Amino acid sequence: MGNEISFPRQHARTQRFTLGAPRTFTASPDGTKVYFLRTATATSRANGLWAFDTATRSETLLADPGVLLTDPEDLSPQERARRERTRESAAGIVGYATDSDARQAVFALSGRLFVVELATAAVRELPVAGPVIDPRLDPTGRKVGYVAEGALHVVDLESGADRVVASPDGPDVTWGLAEFIAAEEMGRYRGYWFSPDGEHVLAARVDNAPVPRWHIADPANPGTPAAEIAYPAAGEANAVVELAVLGAGRTDVTWDREAFPYVNTVSWTRHGKPLVQVQSRDQRRVVVLAVDVETGATDVVADDTDPHWLEIVPGAPRWTPDGELLRVLPIGDANRLVVGDRPWTPDGFQVRAVLDVAEDGVLVTASTDDPTQTHVFLVAADRITRLSTEDGVHGATRGGGVLVLSRSSMDHFGPEVTVSTGGEIGTFAETPVLTPEVRLLTVGERDLRAALLFPRGHVPGTKLPVLLDPYGGPHAQRVVSARNAYLASQWLADQGFAVLVVDGRGTPGRGPAWEREIAFDFAGATLEDQVDALHAVAKGEPDLDLTRVGIRGWSYGGYLAALAVLRRPDVFHAGIAGAPVTDWRLYDTHYTERYLGHPAEKPEVYDANSLIADAPRLERPLMIVHGLADDNVVAAHTLRLSSALLAAGRPHTVLPLSGVTHMTPQEQVAENLLLLQVDFLHRSLTH
Repeated sequence: MGNEISFPRQHARTQRFTLGAPRTFTASPDGTKVYFLRTATATSRANGLWAFDTATRSETLLADPGVLLTDPEDLSPQERARRERTRESAAGIVGYATDSDARQAVFALSGRLFVVELATAAVRELPVAGPVIDPRLDPTGRKVGYVAEGALHVVDLESGADRVVASPDGPDVTWGLAEFIAAEEMGRYRGYWFSPDGEHVLAARVDNAPVPRWHIADPANPGTPAAEIAYPAAGEANAVVELAVLGAGRTDVTWDREAFPYVNTVSWTRHGKPLVQVQSRDQRRVVVLAVDVETGATDVVADDTDPHWLEIVPGAPRWTPDGELLRVLPIGDANRLVVGDRPWTPDGFQVRAVLDVAEDGVLVTASTDDPTQTHVFLVAADRITRLSTEDGVHGATRGGGVLVLSRSSMDHFGPEVTVSTGGEIGTFAETPVLTPEVRLLTVGERDLRAALLFPRGHVPGTKLPVLLDPYGGPHAQRVVSARNAYLASQWLADQGFAVLVVDGRGTPGRGPAWEREIAFDFAGATLEDQVDALHAVAKGEPDLDLTRVGIRGWSYGGYLAALAVLRRPDVFHAGIAGAPVTDWRLYDTHYTERYLGHPAEKPEVYDANSLIADAPRLERPLMIVHGLADDNVVAAHTLRLSSALLAAGRPHTVLPLSGVTHMTPQEQVAENLLLLQVDFLHRSLTH
């Protein structure tokens, strides 16, 4: 591809170069196939379901949404909300589920339910009530579950009989769906689980009645009614989540829901009773329960506490094939894999996720001495084997003796996906028109990880304004050993900036103590680390002009950018705050209370970490950007800060994005947003 297209347009139309890249892998138990999703081109949003043959290394398109759908895709409000929680901006087949033998797969398209025979690529639509959400095969492949209009259905594939196994008993009740908090903050995106024999379903009943109602208006279209959402803001009521075993009848699962209102994870395998992890509201205590399917009674199989909070780790807890309980716990200064009561991983080994549990060991992703890298390891009781051999950020799946390894690194664009039997799963992703030139640094007394980018072709001795480009908060890293992570940062550098990306305290990969440094102190710790890193880098880089320093960010990064210009105008001379949290009382329960406590118990912490009262202090240019359709960080955050700034007589810029949610998938919006930010920075940082 030639260079006739601008990077902002390319970045936007390829959805950050994710379109065309393979994703969502399943290795068949017999080792003959790897199934995955991929769009047909670098700019097509519609994913198809593909198969990679491990013997011939050939790829076959099994289900093409362009063939299966004749009309434009039509998503229900519930499905749109579900995709917003998962940050899913693609279209077509965005998820699929197979039976345990990987003989069939099911997926939803435009609210319709499809089944594909994987050996023959024969696709058929099941005539069921819709719109269909989250279809899943039972492990035996005889039944399909799905949710429609809040009711949980099970279809018998042989007879075609569609049975409602649980229906809402109130206007605010749903069965089989994850509630807002589970999907947004816990990483639990589903609400029902089949038994290994397919005879029972363990399902979540969610009652949103207690949750406060907020209203998201569309000011650009005043004739459109405001959307009502149930939003559990910090200190307010959460949805009531119950569990029941459904078969011939309904058996309610019993536990102390008053003490443990959060349902974190559910695991039901053939190695033991179904496991449910529940959590106290303050998140300092987590209990793992084994469920008696016949009675609904539960036994406590683990009870863990932490003085600050316990993290939810993907893939844990679960049973091992030997019937021992596997979980990940903070022990010493490591998030360690524990089987039974014995740690299987050492100090300094930070387990990030459990990928697979089998007879030969536990497949995990983890970081060791370098938090910018994530590797795949096979952990057994007596040994740890690293399976990813090259530098980078890795993920994996396995089945039938086949390991599918995904690797992003600094030496190539996008993820490379290799299959252990040989061959590589192809990508259609577009090659970016620029290549980042990144220097990864370790700076300051806390060994902060940072990335520094100059304009390509920069002549040493030329002073440059500095732009900090962080996220800076918990649960996300920006400084990683992956080239694609720095594409936008390099383009910003090419506009005439030295761009600095810093991961401070609270970011993952460096252990429990590091993660907990931000307890009750977002504003102090995360901002201090950005300042310290800037000054440490500038000591060794005389081309950084510390009289012209800007900062930009989105979400937590937006909060950090606004915080920086409000509280440290001596350091930061302009800020761009995208979708910022400005008052933590307006953000959700599970995230906010984990770090800041309950607002009724610690009002002073919320006051110290929120921004509204800082409005009179603004003396630097500040642009605030917010999607008016955002139901995660609602636009009220920006409007309240803007009102306070106006009341204090402080000039500022607000850029409202009509129809835009917490993501900015619209091509023109995403492109022009970058261009407008650069224009603002150039004007604000010019002496």
